[in-house]
Amino acid sequence: MSEALSSDAEEYLSWLAVEKGRSRNTLVAYRHDLVGYEAWATSEGLDTAQARPADLERYLDGLRAQGRNPASLARATTSLRGLYRFWVGEETITDDPTADVRSPTLPRRLPKALEESQVIGLLDSVDGIEPIDLRDRALLELLYGTGARISEVVGLSLLDIAADDGLLRVFGKGAKERLVPLGGPARSALTVWLGPQGRPRMEPRQFARRGDAEAVFLNVRGARLSRQAAWAAIKGRAAKVGLADVVSPHVLRHSCASHMLAHGADIRVVQEVLGHVSIATTQIYTRLSRDHLRASYDRAHPRASGK
Repeated sequence: MSEALSSDAEEYLSWLAVEKGRSRNTLVAYRHDLVGYEAWATSEGLDTAQARPADLERYLDGLRAQGRNPASLARATTSLRGLYRFWVGEETITDDPTADVRSPTLPRRLPKALEESQVIGLLDSVDGIEPIDLRDRALLELLYGTGARISEVVGLSLLDIAADDGLLRVFGKGAKERLVPLGGPARSALTVWLGPQGRPRMEPRQFARRGDAEAVFLNVRGARLSRQAAWAAIKGRAAKVGLADVVSPHVLRHSCASHMLAHGADIRVVQEVLGHVSIATTQIYTRLSRDHLRASYDRAHPRASGK
């Protein structure tokens, strides 16, 4: 399928990138959805700017008939709704045909979190003295210690950690800035990585891009570490301790949140640390924390049910 889009749809994606700061992955996904929709409209002899609610329902019904899962359908609906709302705002059209189109209900899944002992085992296993070992230890400590997204961590620049105030400056979704506390182990690992035996030994004679020179985390070629490369490094470290099937950058983020709540952190604090816009997003972790509490009680108390 060609990835070419109409000029009006391209303008929408450009607006998402520039004005809303959407990630490259989001833009690629939306493009794929809109290309599919425009191809369908062309086959139906339909002008997308004149689509009616019934046309949108018919298109989405066709996706369901193809076996699309609820998450894929929800994203396709979101892509179309965003496009038409943008066109209404730009006065390209007067009425939004997606106004009454409902997104599929997605099952709410509890995030998977590691046991604290598993996290400690993973972190302590990265004990080498080569630059890549120091980098990976700092990477893991930051992900677990701050709950930051992998994209936020690899996007860090040296100026973001320059202030000696125990806070890390990260830029989340929509380029929204927030300050995150930096714990002792994470600060120590970061200091060692940035010291003489770490990052300087991975620096090239000349950086290819200015953004690479400012990057906190580098790859073996001296360029800014990509999200994909960081993910692979984490999986590689997890494999060495038998956790390859359960560890990912997002699992470390989930583990940070659930462990904070298990140790009594206020949910508003966790919301601020994770950068959640809505408290409802953070509340999903309270159930996880309660489950952890129940399991711990059942294991430890001599009069727990079933004993």
